[in-house]
Amino acid sequence: MNKVLITGAMSGIGLASTKKFLDEGDIVVLVDKEKNNKVLDELKEKYKDNFFFIKTNVSRASDVEHLHKEVLVLTDGVNCIVNNAGIIAHDFLHETSEKTWDDLMNTDVKSIFLTSKYFIPDLIKNGGGTIINVSSISGIAADYKMPVYNAAKGAVTNLTRAMALDYAEFNIRVNCVCPAAVRTNMLNPDNIEKYANINPLKRICEPKEVANVIYFLSSDESSYCNGANIPITGGLDIWTGQPK
Repeated sequence: MNKVLITGAMSGIGLASTKKFLDEGDIVVLVDKEKNNKVLDELKEKYKDNFFFIKTNVSRASDVEHLHKEVLVLTDGVNCIVNNAGIIAHDFLHETSEKTWDDLMNTDVKSIFLTSKYFIPDLIKNGGGTIINVSSISGIAADYKMPVYNAAKGAVTNLTRAMALDYAEFNIRVNCVCPAAVRTNMLNPDNIEKYANINPLKRICEPKEVANVIYFLSSDESSYCNGANIPITGGLDIWTGQPK
């Protein structure tokens, strides 16, 4: 049984991952800056007491330090971390405010630094574990009018590689998922059909499809995967853009 920490756990990929781990009998610590009582009530009805929620702004060191202390009390530590918290922005770079840049970098990248800073020492002490970072196809290719998001997710992608190198000797595997557009609240519903039409599979990615890969990367089934950045794109990332 794994004990898993998932950031950005109240919706989208984070919530789908929470349900996947709970379905597999694991203990999950849900972390989010907003509490959703409806979601928690639904989880409790199905999964009883196999999860905990800790309200945390993972872009703040003091919050993550407090989170770490609470996790040690509730679960005696975790052996899997899913760094999923993230936000998005759509602007030309020269029209982007400093606040937008800082908020996005802090949420998407600094949060991984902070969970690593406070939780990796426990993984080392306890003999290892797994870390899965949630990047994006936008971390391996570029988008129109999304330079800050591209920069942040590009950082996540390469940070994953660096972490994988540094912590392999401690039996800590670090991998990353890079999904294309996913049906979450970050995606404008008006654009779903557009994204589906340009995809080779002609449909949008569902959160549970990303959660399944995250679970695989946490399990012994992926025991020799380390530093991988796995596209979950329906084949979109292999297309040159040449018209059909």
